[in-house]
Amino acid sequence: MSSPTRKHTALPKARILVEALPWLTRHHGKTVVIKFGGNAMVDEELKAAFAQDVVFLRHAGLKPVVVHGGGPQISAALDKHGIVSEFKAGLRVTTEEAMDVVRMVLAGQVQRELVGLLNAHGPLAVGLTGEDAHTITATRHQPRIDGELVDIGRVGEITEIDTGAIEALLADGRIPVVSSIARSEDDGHVYNVNADTAAAALAAALGAETLMVLTDVEGLYEDWPHSDEVISRLTATQLEKLLPELSSGMVPKMEGCLYAVRNGVNTARVIDGRVQHSILLEIFTDEGIGTMVVPDDEPDTPGES
Repeated sequence: MSSPTRKHTALPKARILVEALPWLTRHHGKTVVIKFGGNAMVDEELKAAFAQDVVFLRHAGLKPVVVHGGGPQISAALDKHGIVSEFKAGLRVTTEEAMDVVRMVLAGQVQRELVGLLNAHGPLAVGLTGEDAHTITATRHQPRIDGELVDIGRVGEITEIDTGAIEALLADGRIPVVSSIARSEDDGHVYNVNADTAAAALAAALGAETLMVLTDVEGLYEDWPHSDEVISRLTATQLEKLLPELSSGMVPKMEGCLYAVRNGVNTARVIDGRVQHSILLEIFTDEGIGTMVVPDDEPDTPGES
């Protein structure tokens, strides 16, 4: 017989599992798109915890899809190749030469490592880029700076999503890992696409339950820099009003969340990727962490943080 002490130490584990039950029931069979980025991409322990979380979601009956960029890794590789990193309107100016490096880093380094971490738990992850099976099609993006259209090279604006390859992988029980690169139908060139934007577009096209964006902050702050109070929940319209006041790094993330919930995704969440297992904390606990965006007039339903 086991000792009373042992029973006692095991009890909190049972309570945690029971607390997760309504969420497990609610999310079962649902697609979750997770944008992997920030510190979680460069810290070894956070990377390993991220992989565990994604595999847990898959074994808990959800269908995770991972989308990633690779800002820090791209900058390091460009430095190594003697190519200067330049940014305009918050976007990386991507020359033809730089695009070759971007493609190599995203598909050949960042994606491979992530697929390897996930596959340490079983034959689960399959890597693809937006180029594969026309998953993401883009056109040249020219941002407007001071009223003028500016050429920033091989930076793409998404024009079309084909979810066929991703849906086939999900139906086969796999975890798709998508690099944010797209091909253009206009000129046949390959384009670098913002990973936050790509994740939001994929979430909408897949009819995902949730879009989760990992960041290096706790969420959306109420009145930054005067306060570090995080807004835990807001509607699409509330978010739209806040957009002009946000810092440039948060804009593509929050625009992505807004696009997702306006296009059929039930919730979009910005969560702190610096916290180990932040994905599980957000999806399976009463507290939840980070900021959740919901469609306008969304009624409260059980199993939402």
